[in-house]
Amino acid sequence: MTIVIFVGSLLGAMALGLPIAFALIVSGLALMAFMGMLDPQIVVQSMWDGANSFPLLAVPFFMLAGEFMNAGGMSRRIIAMAMAWVGHLRGGLGFVAVFAAILMASLSGSAVADTAALASILLPMMRQAGYDIHRSGGLIAAGGIIAPVIPPSIGMILYGVAGQVSITKLFLAGIVPGIMMGVALLITWWWLARREILTTPPKVPLRERLRLTADAFWAMLLPVVIIGGLKTGVFTPTEAAVVAAVYAMFVGLVIYRELRIADLYGLMLSAAKTTAVVMFLVAAAGISAWLITASNIPAQLADLLAPVMDNRLLLMLALMVIVLIVGTALDFAPTILLMVPVLMPIIKQAGIDPVYFGVLFIMNNAIGLITPPVGTVLNVVCGVGRMSMSNLMKGVGPFLLAQTAVLFLLVLFPELVMAPLAWFTAR
Repeated sequence: MTIVIFVGSLLGAMALGLPIAFALIVSGLALMAFMGMLDPQIVVQSMWDGANSFPLLAVPFFMLAGEFMNAGGMSRRIIAMAMAWVGHLRGGLGFVAVFAAILMASLSGSAVADTAALASILLPMMRQAGYDIHRSGGLIAAGGIIAPVIPPSIGMILYGVAGQVSITKLFLAGIVPGIMMGVALLITWWWLARREILTTPPKVPLRERLRLTADAFWAMLLPVVIIGGLKTGVFTPTEAAVVAAVYAMFVGLVIYRELRIADLYGLMLSAAKTTAVVMFLVAAAGISAWLITASNIPAQLADLLAPVMDNRLLLMLALMVIVLIVGTALDFAPTILLMVPVLMPIIKQAGIDPVYFGVLFIMNNAIGLITPPVGTVLNVVCGVGRMSMSNLMKGVGPFLLAQTAVLFLLVLFPELVMAPLAWFTAR
């Protein structure tokens, strides 16, 4: 009955138009009232405890790093470099979108920011070259969701805090699956574009390619610094976020000189506003997380999954389907904050590695960003490309299937996640 009360009140509050953070508070209050333990002091304390976490300091700094990267010209240089190397191929702009998405994912960790940057630059070029604009928009949207999987990932930070899992291991474990998502998109795009007649730009001379690659060197160096520092233990994920923000600011101000001192206040304010939204969600989810534990909802869900608890493969398949369904209705961060406290006890009871599950869980939630009715990344592409959601859904379909296929491939073969992780964490 507690599951019904909690889910019913949450969906009811959302149906009334309440923002998800307030809906989480309402569902928590409803469950507290049902359990006869309604106490404002518990509400305030739970919200404070939910947000009072040192690793969460990484969130504002990675947000700030993303602002500095886009304003300082790092993102633009990565796209220019990708254009120089593969832009002349048949369907080359699509390959540019995927390669740039992978590289930019290793810089910001934000699907929305990466998608907006890619769409604003590449969609007009693809439209002018005669590409199917809805398919192109679908590719850019699917490329954008690689960002939460490849480190640095804000989603993995939230998962690590909510599930008490090593964020460093999550970051390192996400590298290969994120690259696999990009490869799946490249194969799908090649298959779709191979028979189309498209206008392609002339091949860039080698000297110009090398010049553009050298120009993007400082942008590409950042993920090397972050991953290298995490692997060697030089800094923690929170410290890596600070390093990323300072590095991006330095490169934008001193090396590329596209960032001005006068721009810093506006960029910091933008990052602070985005962080405030995320942190209020985290605080509101603190109530739900405490009540989920107090009402023993994980045990009730485990009873429902009892027929497959002894089979890890079937259990993972069942959980991935559940998360995929939830991800179509909830946005990225709320899904993490709501589902992790429920699922983590089940994962541990079944003997599934929390890091392995976390990578698949984050990938699953990322796929939810390109599925209706929420589809945050789809809305970004619709706004930038001025296209309808229905047409964009047709364009994103093949790429959505490709990403989902990678997800279930990782369910079938856990070694694709765990073997690279073992190599990255070896000293």
